[in-house]
Amino acid sequence: MTALPASSSFATEPPRPPRPPRPDLSARFRRFADEDCPEDPLYQALCRLLAARPALLALMDEAPPEQAQPNLYLAALHARVMAAPQSALAAYFPSVGGRRLPDEALAAVLAGFVADHEAALRSLLRHRATQTNEIGRCALLWPALQHLAGAGGRRRLALFDFGCSAGLNLGVDAYRYRYLGEDGQAVEAGALADRDAPQISCRWQGALPRSEAGFELAFRQGVDLSPLHAAEPEDARWLLACLWPHDQERRERLQSALALARQRAWPVQAADDGLARLEAWLDGLPPEVQPVLFHSWVLYYFQAADRRRHGQRVERLMAQRGLWWLSAESLADSDWPADAALAPRPDGVSAGSATLWQWRRAGQAPQALAWSHPHGRFAHWLAPAVGAPGAR
Repeated sequence: MTALPASSSFATEPPRPPRPPRPDLSARFRRFADEDCPEDPLYQALCRLLAARPALLALMDEAPPEQAQPNLYLAALHARVMAAPQSALAAYFPSVGGRRLPDEALAAVLAGFVADHEAALRSLLRHRATQTNEIGRCALLWPALQHLAGAGGRRRLALFDFGCSAGLNLGVDAYRYRYLGEDGQAVEAGALADRDAPQISCRWQGALPRSEAGFELAFRQGVDLSPLHAAEPEDARWLLACLWPHDQERRERLQSALALARQRAWPVQAADDGLARLEAWLDGLPPEVQPVLFHSWVLYYFQAADRRRHGQRVERLMAQRGLWWLSAESLADSDWPADAALAPRPDGVSAGSATLWQWRRAGQAPQALAWSHPHGRFAHWLAPAVGAPGAR
């Protein structure tokens, strides 16, 4: 990945030449506050303050166009707060012990913090990317792989995580899960014998997952434009900065997953063309293993033309190489057929953050598996049980 310059070089790094103005940037921050972070009043307040202050928002000119999203700016602020826990802004961040709620003083505190840390913030926005490696999504990935193995009749799977960040989702079979159904019934699944494994809880609507895996991950591989590495302290700190500051449970879970990843060393590679790397990887798989391409909240960063090209290339691999395609994206980014039936998204999650899990393979119409919270906190399972009418 592109290395961050040392702190001592922040001030000497030349500013990026100004880009044409982005007229939608303020609206993007306001929309993020209204739709994407209702659970975090601090981030709501920061987004609204930034949207109303062009001078502060101008730092986003450092970010590549595909990364010019509010969560990158918020992660950069969080990273600098973690590095400066005695600052006035840190008093608002629970992740560093802050307890102050957003108030009238926040605007001036934010402006002062940005002025004090401008060079470092510009460098983060220029060199880093939003890479939230949310293992909470594995609460959906586990039953999704169960369903694919059962409905597709292929138990031995090879998982290819496209846009994998630090590759933590490659450990889907190394985590423990607790699913709480609507009637209060609970199912525990995953690596139950390992009491030290990270545990992920998920409120569940629909048929509960099975405790037994029903699949075997025979091969696994992650690729990313700029992968992060669990063993690198700077990368681990950036992953923590990408979390929302109020969420202690996610922070502890991520730290546990990073420790496990350092032990297991799941394979993660840098690739400018992830699908080309996928094709080469397919060449090395034995015929009895079923390859599965997986990505979650990756297409959000693609332009429309790039999403179309991505879909066309994957469809070719499905037709020619027998690839299965499992995705977890927003409906807007999912290319769901306009004429295909789809259950409405669940209450409590906005259109911009509701995650649609779907499975595609050659000769089969797309199958909606589930709606979920973007971090896997709750799910509405849509696919019929394997063996039931309508299951494929």
